[in-house]
Amino acid sequence: MASSKEEVEISGLMSFLQEWDNGTKAVRHRMLNDFINTNKGKTGPELELQFAQGASLFLTRLTAWLRLTYMVGTCVTEQLQAIGVFLSATSVRNVAECLANAKLEKTLEQAQILLELLAQGNPKYQLQVYKGLIALLPCTSPKVQQLALQTLMTLQTAVKIVHPCIVEPLLNVLKTIHYEVQYEGIEFIKVLLKYNVRKALLEGLVARLNPSVDNIQNRPKILDDEPTLPLFVQQTAAAKAIGLLIQESAEIAEELLQLRVVHHLMIAMGNLNHADSQRQASLTLEHLVRTFPVVEENVRKAMGETLFELYMTDPGSFYLKMDSIQAAVLVGNKINIPGIEEGPE
Repeated sequence: MASSKEEVEISGLMSFLQEWDNGTKAVRHRMLNDFINTNKGKTGPELELQFAQGASLFLTRLTAWLRLTYMVGTCVTEQLQAIGVFLSATSVRNVAECLANAKLEKTLEQAQILLELLAQGNPKYQLQVYKGLIALLPCTSPKVQQLALQTLMTLQTAVKIVHPCIVEPLLNVLKTIHYEVQYEGIEFIKVLLKYNVRKALLEGLVARLNPSVDNIQNRPKILDDEPTLPLFVQQTAAAKAIGLLIQESAEIAEELLQLRVVHHLMIAMGNLNHADSQRQASLTLEHLVRTFPVVEENVRKAMGETLFELYMTDPGSFYLKMDSIQAAVLVGNKINIPGIEEGPE
């Protein structure tokens, strides 16, 4: 036999559900806002207590209505926020797993929206969502990677701190052959340069110009064992990213010079196995040569007058004119600009 208190709670639940079932759009909108404001941040047991152990009955109605109305935009934001209250009360991880495993694009996008709402509406879950998104970066689905990166950028301002664990998975995203994912990765790198991982990201980009130091290895693979295609793609993306960064900020350009970026760009230019790497590295180095006279002087000296003039005539197609001997000159260069490039080889 239910106690009188339990009977009152059950009666209240049934009245609430009946009002929802019979309610107009305006009534449901009000109920959603009341639910969100009253229950935001509650745990699972707290929600069940609020709904007399029948919270799932309301969640079922919410998801059913969302399926019927999300195309026309009826209270979609409020519905997602309300569903987010339920999800945050159980496990954020479940939504991240849904994002990782879902096949339909609509499902992926809805999961992304939910993760954003969970983090923005529940500050105590922000870090959990943030870490969950980082864990998605190595996945094999380019769409999931793209959505995870977009959501991470959205959350970054709210989270405010950056955990160093993000550096490696973010740099590894640059191995993708999918342009849209690579674009989001580079854009996120730009955002993170304002935070405590700036030095690690710049060092990582420079290192990836030369697969011989990828994964902290010092053996000159580019001269003997051919790296795998993903490393070549990453090399190209790193050269492109560095080119964008130095054009946007002279300060970053100077920091990259300290990391011996010129030396590593010339190594990428000499990679006869991957034309895209050669082209991107050539264009990036050209900007440094034209911006810093000391770089021009030392690159000219390292290349030799003839090769340097050939390079500066048309940096964008220079790689098409190089022979293996000229490429070896670039790869074997020991350029170290006095007073600027002071880092290790």
